[in-house]
Amino acid sequence: MTETNRQMFMRYVAQTSYTPLSAEVERAEGVFMYRPDGSKIIDTVSGVSVANIGHCNPKVVEAVKNQAEKYMHLMVYGEIIQSPQVLLAEKLTKLLPKNLDNIFFVNSGSEATDGSLKLAKRYTKRKEIICFKNAYHGSTIGAMSVWGADKYNQAYKPLLQNVKRLNFNKMEDLAKITEKTACVITEIIQSEGGLNIPDLEWAKALRQRCSETGAVLIIDEVQMGFGRTGKMFGFENFGIEPDIVNFAKGLGGGMPIGAFAANKKMMECFCDPPLGHITTFGGHPVSCAAALASLNYIIDNKLAETATEKGDYFISLIKDHKKVKRTWGIGLFRGVEVDKKINMGEFLHKALDNGVLTDLFIFRDHAFRFAPPLTITKDEIQYAVNLIKKTLDEI
Repeated sequence: MTETNRQMFMRYVAQTSYTPLSAEVERAEGVFMYRPDGSKIIDTVSGVSVANIGHCNPKVVEAVKNQAEKYMHLMVYGEIIQSPQVLLAEKLTKLLPKNLDNIFFVNSGSEATDGSLKLAKRYTKRKEIICFKNAYHGSTIGAMSVWGADKYNQAYKPLLQNVKRLNFNKMEDLAKITEKTACVITEIIQSEGGLNIPDLEWAKALRQRCSETGAVLIIDEVQMGFGRTGKMFGFENFGIEPDIVNFAKGLGGGMPIGAFAANKKMMECFCDPPLGHITTFGGHPVSCAAALASLNYIIDNKLAETATEKGDYFISLIKDHKKVKRTWGIGLFRGVEVDKKINMGEFLHKALDNGVLTDLFIFRDHAFRFAPPLTITKDEIQYAVNLIKKTLDEI
């Protein structure tokens, strides 16, 4: 008997858990995914903050096709002048604060984390790295070293040495940042920590403490960047500027790409000695072309400016359900805490059966996220909420 696609998926494709969602998708457009039988799934996760401008956005598809017909991979990153890289770097630096005027392209958020940690240590000539509890920065060995809990990284130790983990949004812990600290890495809004939004005073004090001690402040914008929070970048909500900023996910409009930005003087540390950081596929021209099209689409359609209104609308529709205990969030990234009696794994699978894709947090129990493409309409939000409520009623 011929194996089904699901059987082959489980047999040949390495899994990250014993209970994958296992939905088979034939195509995707806008906020919807379509199964082979034609039934649709509304996406309220955006591929975990990747599809900020929706699936298969026509502008991105056009950019990908046009660039693929010209050239794809030519040479390892940094050696050949490639127009898509140059134009994307120029666009990013014009959107960022003036001190972030140089871009290093990589392939993912994890790689951006590793590169930024290396750069901070090389620039400061210090060894200590500070991160925060409940943080998530990726899954390479370097990125896993600055995770916010030991549950997930214990099996892979020893990791990077001289790493300290502080309490997020705790003013008194900032004194532990000293002249021995190479860098402090943080999401300005913790994503997998459960959408933790710090106090404005804490964010400003963190920036000040890093400046006082000479520690490099690395802000991870991998999930919060590119309009998700109601601003182009999450740190703009707090009136601070990082020394290094990391990107991925929403940068590529659905294509794989990551990057970290710093000032040119700092970035030149990678040139002495040469090959201080290198990547074969970083800044792939097709991904860069897609990213530039995505950025322009976000700006031209004012998607950041409408994110908060859409997020508020979602909360207004879901907050009064009898099994919803609390809602919170920023922009078009909202959290919903539900009755503790609910089995969240069962909730995810039941929601998918009902036609809505949602997701949980790594470090917060009995809660799910609402982070759909920024292009979602109010009618589509209403459609998604109806399915979520249906699932809560049935579970």
